[in-house]
Amino acid sequence: MPEVIFTGPAGRLEGRFHPSKQRGAPIAVILHPHPQFGGTMNNQIVYQLYYAFAERGFSVLRFNFRGVGRSQGNFDHGSGELSDSAAALDWVQSINPDARACWIAGVSFGSWIGMQLLMRRPEIEGFISIAPPANRFDFSFLAPCPSSGLFVHGDQDRVAPLKEVTGLIEKLKTQRGILIEHAVVQGANHFFENRVDELIAEVGTYLDRRLDNPPRRPTPAKQLKGPSAQT
Repeated sequence: MPEVIFTGPAGRLEGRFHPSKQRGAPIAVILHPHPQFGGTMNNQIVYQLYYAFAERGFSVLRFNFRGVGRSQGNFDHGSGELSDSAAALDWVQSINPDARACWIAGVSFGSWIGMQLLMRRPEIEGFISIAPPANRFDFSFLAPCPSSGLFVHGDQDRVAPLKEVTGLIEKLKTQRGILIEHAVVQGANHFFENRVDELIAEVGTYLDRRLDNPPRRPTPAKQLKGPSAQT
């Protein structure tokens, strides 16, 4: 799990990168929750998503948005963070030029940023959107959604209530050629406290189905750190 530093629009960005040993491996970028509410790349859900992709043969990057950890710059209410994400994807692609596929995954605020990046980068063919706060941020730009993917919510989410995102998801499901799936984790709040295992199981099941049950690949031992989750 090498530490990496790459150049972003507001200065250096700090990340962790797991390179796949397989030539032409797909790539994934994981985006963390809201920086002003404690969100970092060490968020437990981000960390577990990182390994879910790594174990399935992806070259995967998680990183801190500007102003978080050792990343330079200041919080920019989404605009700058979207630029950071584009720079992160550029960096991963620069060292994986033969990558056969590209995915994006985000948690809460990170899911909002990730879906915007999805609209701007046609090479992204799949997404995982965890607890998208459709009541707090405008997701109307998803018209239409260009790629198939998975939304996951907790049925006890009080920060981004399930009913607020259901309308968005149902609208996206009407598109031809795009398959939008929605998993609901019973008993889970916005932070998936005591439900992270169930969340990652849902994501893993979805990835295995989309990727045709890829063989599991060994990864360095996990060492959980950081808060359990933040917005």
